[in-house]
Amino acid sequence: MKPLRYRYRTIEFGNSDVHICTLRDRQQFSDENDVAANLGISSANWPLFGVIWDSSKVLANFMFEYEINDKRILEVGCGMALTSLMLNQRNADITTTDYHPEVERFLLDNVMLNKGRKIPFVRTGWGDADSGLGEFDVIIGSDLLYESEHVELLSEFIHQHAKSTCDIIIVDPGRGNHARFSKKMVKLGYAHSQGEPENVSYLTKPFKGQILRYQRNMRN
Repeated sequence: MKPLRYRYRTIEFGNSDVHICTLRDRQQFSDENDVAANLGISSANWPLFGVIWDSSKVLANFMFEYEINDKRILEVGCGMALTSLMLNQRNADITTTDYHPEVERFLLDNVMLNKGRKIPFVRTGWGDADSGLGEFDVIIGSDLLYESEHVELLSEFIHQHAKSTCDIIIVDPGRGNHARFSKKMVKLGYAHSQGEPENVSYLTKPFKGQILRYQRNMRN
């Protein structure tokens, strides 16, 4: 098995820089002890966590000016955790989670690369009965609905970890599952809105997706 190859890059947010180490490309693979395979992650899907997708850039740029004061934030399916690394520089109360067994190692290395505070991480699946994460004021994620079965799993996972007042922000590139997901979230009691990102000059190609927002407010 060939050793993994990496890519180092700097992504700008206003006057701030996030330094990040990713996989060099989607051809990288290393699962010597079959840890990922035993979790149901195929060799084709293994490297998907380790590159930066346009959806994650859209989420990070959206959250760059988001009001974070006194809010506990969870990034679901964080992958390279670009948004979390950026929010960590803003001193946000950010926690990350992903199912892939290699995510935590990259997160630790990238936090050190940016000389930031440790970001809490929990490896968990959306179907797990109790991840121990607790509840959050804001739940975010990007490109999470890439399989139809994720509609049910993700909606229930979010509902489990949403406070009585909660803002959910998901960037979806348009894989065809977000309409069903929105219906499910509305059924669970969340108000729904969506729209295109206003400025994507930081991307190299047109973005056809949407920013999906769901708001829960049980105090009204």
